Amino acid sequence: MRILLVEDDRQTAAYVAKGLTEEGHIVDTLSDGRDGLVQATSEPYDLVIVDRMLPGLDGLSLVKTMRGAGTKVPILMLTSLGGVDDRVDGLEAGADDYVVKPFAFSELQARVNALARRPPMRAEEAVLKAGNLEMDLISRVVKRGTETIELQPREFRLLEVLLRNKGRIVTRTMLLERVWDFHFDPKTSVVETHISRLRAKVDKPFDSELIQTVRGTGYTINEAR
Repeated sequence: MRILLVEDDRQTAAYVAKGLTEEGHIVDTLSDGRDGLVQATSEPYDLVIVDRMLPGLDGLSLVKTMRGAGTKVPILMLTSLGGVDDRVDGLEAGADDYVVKPFAFSELQARVNALARRPPMRAEEAVLKAGNLEMDLISRVVKRGTETIELQPREFRLLEVLLRNKGRIVTRTMLLERVWDFHFDPKTSVVETHISRLRAKVDKPFDSELIQTVRGTGYTINEAR
């Protein structure tokens, strides 16, 4: 694979580049976020590895701009910020995977291999729909009919999970895991609160409701009736 590595820490960059090169990959290395953005959007790569804290342009902004420009290449984010919110922010920005520093090269290589096996996103898979509601995963634009709906990152991710499971029930536990990366019940109303906010934007201003509560089970999104 041809890989672009954007990492400003010289020791880490050398360590990763050496390991990937020994695995047979071609690795281009840059240390500045703006340079990385130009390179990633102008050259064909099979994978982009991005540090979160970069000079010139931070990793989150780099990833968001790449996705906004329509770049579909898999992105793996490296960072020393390992909190749940940090990981969620990275994934919501458009990264496909997230590795926390310090890491073993074997883990990085396993994640690189997993992304390499992932089939490329087809154009029709980049847009999720339910009735007249559309979510463009590349531009990160949500519309209902002709109206654009402004969503916060977690609201976007919550709606994405519901749309990917259109017609199926998504439990509260599933949402905690997939939206917040919680593998335990925090005993709060975080899911209910965000569902309420999402409904206020996606359903309330319109004639029909798409997001349905399945009492005692979870939530589902269906075509408007």
